[in-house]
Amino acid sequence: MNQIAKFAALHIPGDPLILVNIWDAGSTRAVAAAGAKAIATGSYGVAGAQGMDDGENFPIDAAIANLEQIVAVTDLPVSIDMEAGYGDDPGAVEQSVARAKVAGACGINIEDRMPGENILIPLSEQCKRLEAAANSGLFINARCDVFRGATDPSEFSALVAEVLKRGADYARSGASGLFVPFLSDRASIGEICAKSELPVNILRSPDGPSHAELRDLGVARISHGHQPWAAAMRWLKLQAGTVFGGGEPDY
Repeated sequence: MNQIAKFAALHIPGDPLILVNIWDAGSTRAVAAAGAKAIATGSYGVAGAQGMDDGENFPIDAAIANLEQIVAVTDLPVSIDMEAGYGDDPGAVEQSVARAKVAGACGINIEDRMPGENILIPLSEQCKRLEAAANSGLFINARCDVFRGATDPSEFSALVAEVLKRGADYARSGASGLFVPFLSDRASIGEICAKSELPVNILRSPDGPSHAELRDLGVARISHGHQPWAAAMRWLKLQAGTVFGGGEPDY
């Protein structure tokens, strides 16, 4: 079984792959040593580690170079967050994803919003972008931002239906998984997992369901997104402040 197949096989509803997202080769080594089954970047942390904002501000050449450094220090499958695919059109997306494959990636994340945009890419257009990405043969984790900014529970039923519709079309376009971030409502997660044609990926949040709850809801993949990087930066700032204030750090 090759690395791509191994990575795909880790996506089991009810026995989810847990990804503590990393941002560089050093954080990869730390997470791998802790017992990770796979490695995945989070674009926010990758950009933040270079003093940049998320949203494809981290250039594709730098993203691929960072990926190569990550792959070089681990034997685990590696997935790269490619944001919206680093391409204005399907042809450009295909070229960018092909570069990730050559660099050693087993999978990618690809969003259905363009950088800096709040509206979703029209469904037919996004399906073409996914088809282009899927030509790589990698595990394509199709992100669906339908729940982004949603706070009114009375809207959740309609939003679940929209996620499932998009997910079905994404599956027909070659997607391997369905990533639904910004969702912590247990009933909605359970319904999506029960009805999705694709294994479902949920972004873990401090105020959302626990890992055990997400497992019981049928989630196949749990991501931590930018949170590990943000926590590391908070810890570093706290320790530096303690030292500069005349105290002793925890390390």
